Amino acid sequence: MAGSTLASPSAEPVPAVAVGAPAVSPARDTWRRFKRHRLAMGSSVVLGLLIFGVVIGPWIWPVPINEIDFAAQLETPSFAHPLGTDDLGQDILARMIYGGRISLAVGLAAMMVAILVGVVIGALAGMSRGALAIILMWVTDLFLSLPQLPLLLLVIYLFREQLKAAFGVEGGVFMLIVVVIGGLRWMPVTRLVRAQFLSLREKEFVEAARAQGATKFRQIVVHILPNALGPVIVAATIEVSSAIIAESTLSFLGLGFPPDIPTWGRLLFDAKDHLDSAPHWALFPGIAIFLTVLSINFIGDGLRDALDPRRVI
Repeated sequence: MAGSTLASPSAEPVPAVAVGAPAVSPARDTWRRFKRHRLAMGSSVVLGLLIFGVVIGPWIWPVPINEIDFAAQLETPSFAHPLGTDDLGQDILARMIYGGRISLAVGLAAMMVAILVGVVIGALAGMSRGALAIILMWVTDLFLSLPQLPLLLLVIYLFREQLKAAFGVEGGVFMLIVVVIGGLRWMPVTRLVRAQFLSLREKEFVEAARAQGATKFRQIVVHILPNALGPVIVAATIEVSSAIIAESTLSFLGLGFPPDIPTWGRLLFDAKDHLDSAPHWALFPGIAIFLTVLSINFIGDGLRDALDPRRVI
């Protein structure tokens, strides 16, 4: 009957909705999903301990990094030197703590350069519809086609002495390595951001902002960029690990920091001629680099899953 309130047998039951249930914020939901990723959580603990160690280490182990003791050359790990000594009798633990600060700082600073350049160029290419977008992507493809390691070595070889004279040894080398590594790692970020912008710029909320007279700058900063941050954050973790590996490679090839600034890569370079007599000298910096890069990569995997609601964790 027309006025009947009986449901048909084929009707699907309507799920009950809890009235007054508190809404879960996006940040809390992201954190809940991230916590379910066990490898990411474990890697966060490992990375946190490494950062804590290099920051607090000098107060816990106040041994000068360049203190030479020829009577303790190439000692194996002991109570006096928990990670052993190098060929000059210098304490490897103290040098690793100091070098870890620089290696991690290079990774973070180079990541910021790469992300900043990549986001700016990717946003401009994604919002532009004419010749500007084509030119920007041509430039991106050009940089992608360049052999990065030879170019990295060439630029550092040409400009390191000038920057040393202008900013000091440590400051000049640090600035050069950060700018060069970041300047050669922005292209994947640009492609990623451009793809996000091409998808988001046609969404209804952007069309509504455009209809209300929002400028392109406001559309980018207020409406599109916050919705494209998820993939950018994941890319940032990859850039940190890539920058740490690049700095270690440069130092291992002898074009990174000088011997009195013992980054993890520099320690590996100094230890290469003593692998038979003192394997511990190369072992501990190698483990530090391995754990740092692996932890950052797992954290990136966890963030990727947590920031994508379509993934089931």
